[in-house]
Amino acid sequence: MLIDTHTHFYLKEFDNDREGAVKRAIEAGVSKLLLPNVEISSIADMMKLVEQFPLNCFPMIGIHPCYIKDGFEKDINEVKKQLNMHHFYAIGEIGLDYYWDTTYSVEQKKALAIQLDIADKYNLPAVIHVRDSFDDTLEIVQHSKVRKGVFHCLSGNTEQALQVIALGFKIGVGGVVTYKNAGLTQVVANIGLEHIVLETDAPYLAPVPYRGKRNESSYLNIIAQKIAEIKGENINKVIEVTTATASELFELKT
Repeated sequence: MLIDTHTHFYLKEFDNDREGAVKRAIEAGVSKLLLPNVEISSIADMMKLVEQFPLNCFPMIGIHPCYIKDGFEKDINEVKKQLNMHHFYAIGEIGLDYYWDTTYSVEQKKALAIQLDIADKYNLPAVIHVRDSFDDTLEIVQHSKVRKGVFHCLSGNTEQALQVIALGFKIGVGGVVTYKNAGLTQVVANIGLEHIVLETDAPYLAPVPYRGKRNESSYLNIIAQKIAEIKGENINKVIEVTTATASELFELKT
């Protein structure tokens, strides 16, 4: 059994074949799918998918940094409201993203700190998005009380990965590890398998040979195989360890 710790199956990219994509994942052995929320308007579609596949889909709640704007506090209040209505497995996807725009960097920092406080209050892991913002993200996490979660799609170096691990967080490894000359390859080689969880970030960042196309969770085996090659391990060992790690972190029954 594999666990995709980060997939957005509820997004519009799957409107034409969402049920089929979920079933393909299950048939490929990816029987548990963790769904990180991105914005307030995506919650309803995410929860609809959870209702449709309650044994396979597990929701998170949070506001992605790219959706943090002026007046973000009202969105945070909705997150708090949702936590009193449903069971969520993590606070995510939260973090900082300076890649496209830094107009709301101050608001992003405030929102990340607040959402980390929420994770601490509910004793939930935090799923962190970090893009061109590692130092600021790490500093805010260090000043929080949260010491469990995932740095999703980390594109940094081994030193940064070790800083993340020292805080008690796992490294989310996805399709980027299959890209030629990807720095993630070296990171995976230099950290223990027990610090890694598997993810796709579907519909984004599809692994080779599907790079540039829509990603889906059924491709998680490709990522597991690449990690096995990098670390000189049997793929079954990679699946066993990463599944155990994800199950414990997100408190999933196996």
